Amino acid sequence: MKRKASAVWQGNLVEGTGNLSSESGVLDKVHYSFSKRFADEPGTNPEELVGAAHAACYSMALSHGLASAGFKPEQVSTNATVHLEKVGEGFKITLIELTCEAKVADIDEATFQKTAEATKTGCPISQALAATEISLKAKLI
Repeated sequence: MKRKASAVWQGNLVEGTGNLSSESGVLDKVHYSFSKRFADEPGTNPEELVGAAHAACYSMALSHGLASAGFKPEQVSTNATVHLEKVGEGFKITLIELTCEAKVADIDEATFQKTAEATKTGCPISQALAATEISLKAKLI
């Protein structure tokens, strides 16, 4: 299985602009810029997209892990906060904070936490981002 996305950047870092697209068409020449990434201008940026991908992957993977353990997840909701910081001469994603709430019938807290923690390192996006610190706060609702 392969998934594709593309980005085009025109100009220098600060004054330039870009657009990104995905094979599915969900993203179709979506505009991004320096101020969308490093200031408060509304719009998307690479870190937001990493966060969205991580939150989506984690939610799906936790749902699968719970179902595989014999529990029926009704809902898994995950937020990802991606920290981009100046490190040395450049920037680096230094931390991704996952905050998850799940509604799962007939599961005890210890089993839920064990499954949630295993998913933190096991989901494909977490594995791809293994060089980055990933924290998790998981809660049953």
